[in-house]
Formats: sequence, C-alpha cells, structure tokens
Amino acid sequence: MKIGRFTAFASVLAIAMLIVGLSACDQIQQLLLPATPQMEGLRGEIAIGAVRPITGRLGLDNPPLGQGFELAVTEINNSQLSNVKIKFIVEDGQSTVEGAVEAFNKLIHQDGVSAILGPATSTQAQAVFPIAQQNGIVTISPTSAARGLSAIGDFIFRTSLTTDVLIPSGVRITQEKLGYQKVATIYDEMDLFSTDSNAVLKEALTANGVEVLTTETFKTGETDFSAQLTRVKESNPDAIFISATPIETPEILIQGRQLGIPADVPFLITLTLASSQIQPAGDAAEGAITFTGWISTADTPGNQAFVQNYRAAYGMEPDIWAAQSYATVYILTKAIADTQSADPNAIRDALANLTDFDTILGKFSFNAVGDAVYDPIVLIVKNGEFQLFE
Repeated sequence: MKIGRFTAFASVLAIAMLIVGLSACDQIQQLLLPATPQMEGLRGEIAIGAVRPITGRLGLDNPPLGQGFELAVTEINNSQLSNVKIKFIVEDGQSTVEGAVEAFNKLIHQDGVSAILGPATSTQAQAVFPIAQQNGIVTISPTSAARGLSAIGDFIFRTSLTTDVLIPSGVRITQEKLGYQKVATIYDEMDLFSTDSNAVLKEALTANGVEVLTTETFKTGETDFSAQLTRVKESNPDAIFISATPIETPEILIQGRQLGIPADVPFLITLTLASSQIQPAGDAAEGAITFTGWISTADTPGNQAFVQNYRAAYGMEPDIWAAQSYATVYILTKAIADTQSADPNAIRDALANLTDFDTILGKFSFNAVGDAVYDPIVLIVKNGEFQLFE
C-alpha cells in the first residue's frame, strides 16, 4: 500500500546519546529530528512490543536480536533531539509457534501496544501476522524472510530481505565467479523459511543453467546429517546449498567436511550466516558463502558508530541479527516521528510511504506489500571472518 508521501520531516540517522559508560571521545548516535511545532504532538512513552526467542532452541543463539532492539531503544530514549520515547515490552516467543501466538495476544489485548517488532522466524510469522492484521496492530519482523508473508495485510512489514530477493541475486553473483554447473541442496523440510528458500533456489539455479544433482532433507532438531551428506558427496557436486536455521547449519558444515567433502566444494548458505555460527563451526566454516544484507565494515550511515557502541555495550561484535533488529527500531521510530502519532493506522501509513531512509542497512524503503528494499550482498568466510565476496 503506497499513499501520499509525508514530507514534513527529513529525519536522518546520525549520532545518539547512549549511556553505557563510554568516555567523552567515544562515538555516540542520535536520531536527528528537526524541531517544528508538530513535534509537540507526542506525549509520554509509546508502548512498543517485541517478540523474540528468549527460551527454547533459538533462545541461546539469538541474544544479538534482543541486544539490537535494546541498544536502539536506549539511544532513542536518551536522545535530546527527539520527542519520541519508547516503552519497550519484551515477550518470549519461546522458539515456537504457540509461544509467538501467546506473546502477540498478550501484547495486543493486555498491553495495548501501538506496534510489535517480531517474530523471529517465518514459521512463527505465518501464524501471528494474521492476528496482528485482524487487530489493526503494526507489526515489523526484522528477520523472517519467506516469500509472501507481508502480503497478509497492510499492517505487516519486514526489514529482512526476502528469499526472492536474496537468493536469485546470490546465485547470479556466485555462479558467475565460481562457475558451478552441478550442485546439491539440503534443507529443513519442517521450517517454512528453509522450504521456501529451497524452492526459490531451484528456480534461480534453473534460470542460470545449473543442474541440481540431488536434494536432501532433514527435520528440525536433527543432529546427525551423515546419511544426507554422504549422498551429497557421492553426487560429486561443484557446490552445496544449505537452507536451514542457525541451529543446524554449523553442524552440517562440520559433518560435511568430516565426511570428506573437499574444501574446494563450497557450502553456500541461503539463510544469512551469523558470526555466532562461525565459531562453533570452526575451520569447517572457512570458505562458506552466505547471502545477506549487512556487513560490519559497511560505510552506510551510522554503521560504524553502531558497531562501536554495540561492542562497548555488550563486549562482542554485532552480527546481522543485531543489525537488523537495531535498524528496525529506527525505521519504526522514523514513522512515529513523521506522523507524530501513536495511532497504528497513522504509523502504518507512514511506514508504507517510507522511501530511501538512511539506515545502517543502507537506503531503506518498503515495497507495495511491505517487504524491505535495499541492496543485497554476498559474504564469504576467510580466516574466520566475513569478507565481501568479490
């Protein structure tokens, strides 16, 4: 849904006040919003919900998702240049569909939030997006990426690049450089993102004249992939594509190399590989390629300040999940600032009109169905770190 453009505010991401005990010389960000009479419209804190995995199988692997939310909210609430103040209400999605549904219902019916950030996965999003739409509550998922979910309704938005954007671009770029002609694929048949990724992947491979020698599947929670990977190895592919959640991917990499899949046969990962997955995979992650939308070294507006502030606050490097959740808070805040209202209908309209907003992800827009528009990139693991695939 595209409506008339709001032009009253030209908000950009620069430097905000972050209270984390940094010295005076440390860089800090602010949300820069011009002071105009309309800025008097907001009063008090705006209740915003966040649904993320705190417990369950994804909980331990996704602290950066919550930290990205937390860092952005801290910066915005401490900014002296914005009248937008957020009351953040966090609910545990429990890494399950049932947990996400419970969390959404609480935030909507008990807490009366204006918007919800989340959920984490496409499988959860498929279940909760209709609830948000039926209740007229703006929902922005920073990480779900399966095709078609934002089209559920006009209150639904996503800031992660979707499979039909990331995968065709990634296949074109990598096939052109690596020259693979015969590949194998492996995916989680129980996870919506993984099944959708493999479907998009096969379409993209066919379009690029690449033959799929074998397709192997597994179920969420499995830990032994030796049978599937043995068949993959026997097919003698030029490259191997993995569509899986962050839990299974490192183990697939490890077992693949242990079974003797040669180092010159690259693993390409359709779900954005996070830095937290490189360490457990160790040497098996070397040379792995991932399709994504952010890298810590990018010179996008505010990105280096974000990396420094995140490192200072949490004692670790941010990954893609932290970056996307952080950017999502700023995107929502931009819409609230533009419309000067906590009304979900007004926020929805402002988001639908968002065009070329400067974020750490780059210039950001939403398309007609509420999916993210910015530049995809391809990364490769070299010497244990992400580098641009060139």
